[in-house]
Amino acid sequence: MLEKFSYDNKIVRNFGIATVVWGIIGMLVGLIIALQMITPGMNMGSQYTTFGRIRPLHTNAVIFAFVGNAIFMGVYYSLQRLLKARMYSDLLSKINFWGWQLIIVAAVISLPLGLTTSHEYAELEWPIDIALTIVWVVFGVNMFGTIIKRRERHMYVAIWFYIATFVTVAVLHIVNSAQLPVSAFKSYYLYAGVQDALVQWWYGHNAVAFFLTTPYLGMMYYFLPKMANRPVYSYKLSILHFWSLIFIYIWAGPHHLLYTSLPGWAQSLGVVFSIMLIAPSWGGMINGLLTLRGAWDKVRDDAILKFMVVGLTAYGMATFEGPMLSFKEINAIAHFSDWIVAHVHVGALGWNGFLTFAILYWLVPRIYQTNLYSKKLASFHFWIGTLGILFYAVPMYWAGFTQGLMLREFTPEGMLKYPGFLATTLQIIPMHVLRGIGGALYLAGVIVMTYNLVKTMRTGKLLANEPAEAMTLTKDFIPHSAEKTVHRALERRPVQFMVLALIAIMIGGMVEMVPTFMISSNIPTITSVKPYSPLELQGRDIYIREGCVNCHSQTVRPFRSETERYGEYSKAGEYVYDHPFLWGSKRTGPDLHRLGGKYSDAWHFNHMFDPTTMSPGSIMPPYPWLIEQRLDTTTTVSKIEAMQSLGVPYTEGYSRLANKELNEQAQMIARNLSKDNIKVKSDREIVALIAYLQRLGADIKVSKTANK
Repeated sequence: MLEKFSYDNKIVRNFGIATVVWGIIGMLVGLIIALQMITPGMNMGSQYTTFGRIRPLHTNAVIFAFVGNAIFMGVYYSLQRLLKARMYSDLLSKINFWGWQLIIVAAVISLPLGLTTSHEYAELEWPIDIALTIVWVVFGVNMFGTIIKRRERHMYVAIWFYIATFVTVAVLHIVNSAQLPVSAFKSYYLYAGVQDALVQWWYGHNAVAFFLTTPYLGMMYYFLPKMANRPVYSYKLSILHFWSLIFIYIWAGPHHLLYTSLPGWAQSLGVVFSIMLIAPSWGGMINGLLTLRGAWDKVRDDAILKFMVVGLTAYGMATFEGPMLSFKEINAIAHFSDWIVAHVHVGALGWNGFLTFAILYWLVPRIYQTNLYSKKLASFHFWIGTLGILFYAVPMYWAGFTQGLMLREFTPEGMLKYPGFLATTLQIIPMHVLRGIGGALYLAGVIVMTYNLVKTMRTGKLLANEPAEAMTLTKDFIPHSAEKTVHRALERRPVQFMVLALIAIMIGGMVEMVPTFMISSNIPTITSVKPYSPLELQGRDIYIREGCVNCHSQTVRPFRSETERYGEYSKAGEYVYDHPFLWGSKRTGPDLHRLGGKYSDAWHFNHMFDPTTMSPGSIMPPYPWLIEQRLDTTTTVSKIEAMQSLGVPYTEGYSRLANKELNEQAQMIARNLSKDNIKVKSDREIVALIAYLQRLGADIKVSKTANK
C-alpha cells in the first residue's frame, strides 16, 4: 500500500545553520591560538584567553560543534530518505538539537574558566559529560526508531556507518569519562598513570575514527553518488571497507604512546594494527573516487564535486600518514612536534571541512527549493580553501621536521647541539607565521560560503515538511535462503547488525586494556614514589586549570637526546598516583617530568610572572594572576578524600590534617622566596604551583642533565 508522509527539513536546516555558525567561531579561535604561537601578546593579557585555556576550546568547537552539527545535519537528511520515513520523533529531534547547542555553550563558558579534566578531546567536566551522554542516547533512540519504522527493507551502506558511529562513540565516552566528582566543577579520573593514558588514547584515537571518520564515510556514501548521479563503485568493497575498518581501527590507539612507559606488548599491538589500517582506509577512498568514474568532466566544472574529490584525497593522505607515523623510527622524530599538527589538520581541514562544505552547498538549495546563489563564489571558496590548507600544512610539516631533527642533533664531540628547547621554538616561528596565513585564508573561504548560503536561503523558501510517498514495508517473513548473501540478510536486521558492530569494536579494546588493568606486574611499583602533599595536589590542579599540559609533556622517552636534555627516562611506577596522567601530546616547550629541584623557587616565580626574564624570546604568556589570587583551600579535604577513594595511600584521618600541612609547606616556600627578595603571601596560587613543579620527577634518583 502506498503511504504519504513528509521529510523533516527544518531540523536539517537548524543543524546546518549551527554547523556554519560554530564553524566560524571554532576556526576564529583556532586562528587566535595560531597567532599566540608567534607572539604571546595575542594571549591578550587575560587569564581566560591564554593558549592553555582556549586551545581545548578550539578543538571542542571544531570537533563537537562544527563537525558534530554537520554529522547530525547529514544523518537527519540522508537517513530519512534512505529509509523512506520521517524521523521517529520530532520532539527527540528538537531535544537533540537544543541539547547539543547547550552542551557547546557550556563548553564555551567552562573551558576558558579553566574547568577541564585535561583529557584531550574530552576536557569537559562531569556534569557536561552526563548531559552529552543523555543527548547522544536521544539521538540513538531517534535513529533506531526511524530504522525500525522504515519503508525500505535493506539498510544502505551509509546507515551501517551511522550505527557503528552511535554504538562506538557511546562506549568510548562512557569508559573514558569514568570520573569521581570532587565538587560541581571538579573531578578525578578513576584511572591513574599508565592505565589512564591507555584509556585516554584508546578514546582519543577512536574519537577521530568514530566521530570524525565513520559518520563522514556514511555521508560520503550517500551524498557523493547523489552529487555525481552515479552508483557507488562497489557494493562488495563497501562491505569489506566497513567491517575491516571498524574492527582494526579500535586497536590502533597505543601508537600515540610509543616509547612511553606503556607496556611494550600494548605498544606493539598498536603499531601492527595501525599499519594494517591503511588497507580499509584506502578501500573507502578508492570506492569513493571510483564512484566518479565517467563523471570527471562534471568534476572539472562543479565546485561541489571538487570539494568532495579533494576531501577524499585528504582522507587518503591522512590515513596513509597515520600508519607511517606509527613506525617507531618515524614516530621518534615526529611525536611531540608540529608534524602531528600538520597531520591532524590535513584530515580536519581537508576531509571534514571540505566534505561539510560540499554537503552544505548541495543540500541547502534543495531544502530551500532554489539554486545556489553563486557558483563562482563556491569555486572561489574551493580555491582559497585549498590554498589555505597548503599554507597551513606545508609549513607545519617543515616545522615538525626541523624541530624533531634539531632536538636529536649532537655535535662531533658527542654533546647536544641545541641543549635548550627554546632554540627550536624560535627557529620555527616563521613557519607558524605561514600557518597563520593559511588559517586566515581557510576562514575567509568559510565566510564567503556563509554569505553565499545566506543569499541562497533568501532567494528561496524552506520546504520544512517535504512531501514523500513510499510503499509500506510488509512484515512478510523472508527465509534466509532467499537472500543472495549472509550480509544481505543482515542488512534487514538492525538490532543484530548493531550487536555485531559492538562486538567488532569491543574485541580490540578488551584485549589491550584488560591485561593492563588486571595484571599488576604490568605497572611495577617504586617504593620511593609517594603521594602528593596537599599543597602539591592543589598546585597540580592549578597546572591542569591553566592548560599547561597543552604545551608541556611529562614523560621522558628513552632516547639519548632526551635523557641528556631532561634526565632519567620515565618509569610506569612514577605515575601510580596521577589522576589524571599528564603526559601531553605536543611540546611547545620542554618536557617537565624531571623539573623538580632543577631550579630555585625564585626562578619558577619569575618565570611565571614574566617568562622572558628567565628565557629570553619565550612565547609563553605571563601568569600574574597566580600571584594575586588566593589559593582555595576549602577543597583540600574533599580532594584528599577523593584520592583516598581512588586508592592513593594517605593515612587514615589525613584529610583533617591536610590544610595544616599545606600551610606549613606554603610558608616554607614563601620564606625561600623572601631570601631572594620576592615578597609573596604564602596563601597565593603561585606558591602551590611552585610546590608541584618542584615535586616533578623528584621521587627517583635523577641523572645529571644538560642546561636548558
